[in-house]
Amino acid sequence: MQPPDIPAGCHAVVLAAGAGTRFDGAKLLAPLGDRPLIGWAVAAALGARVETVTVVLGARADRVREALEPFDDPRLRNVVCEDWAEGLSASLRCGLAALPDDSRAVAMFLGDMPRCSAAVADAMLERVLAGASAAMPEFAGRPGHPVAIAPQLFGALGHLSGDRGARVVLEATPGVVRIAVDDPGCIEDVDARADLERLARTDT
Repeated sequence: MQPPDIPAGCHAVVLAAGAGTRFDGAKLLAPLGDRPLIGWAVAAALGARVETVTVVLGARADRVREALEPFDDPRLRNVVCEDWAEGLSASLRCGLAALPDDSRAVAMFLGDMPRCSAAVADAMLERVLAGASAAMPEFAGRPGHPVAIAPQLFGALGHLSGDRGARVVLEATPGVVRIAVDDPGCIEDVDARADLERLARTDT
């Protein structure tokens, strides 16, 4: 269901292009509960107050796209990052390039973080709309996701290379706010199969 009262210019990007080599298998397609791992981040992004959700595909793009077919939401779209093997920076550039020109704030979700929250994303987006250059949640002092970013940072993020994400830019940028949240899901990611098994146990 589309959330009400979506602020103009708010969007979400889900980075889902990596091969998940440390997982020893097709990580984003691995089942967690009633859906594949990637489905949880996409569901959270669609639950946020955003006009569009762009999923950046790369490794196993056709299979991941097929896994997302059950989401019947006109806001959802997929783009393929042809340079996904370069690392996270390529996926980030691809996602930002796909955003509308009138974007005012974008929430960046990671496809391997199944417990990221739409509510946290909305809180970060609100801070960017209020003037922050970026806003990131933190739990127990640890920075997490989703991070919301203003378009004034898109240029710097577009110059990243290799397997580096937005954090290296955010740490060097004034006006970035860190907001403490009572939500451990903002720091829980899946790197190895043991991480997925742990999450599956705690969900039962």
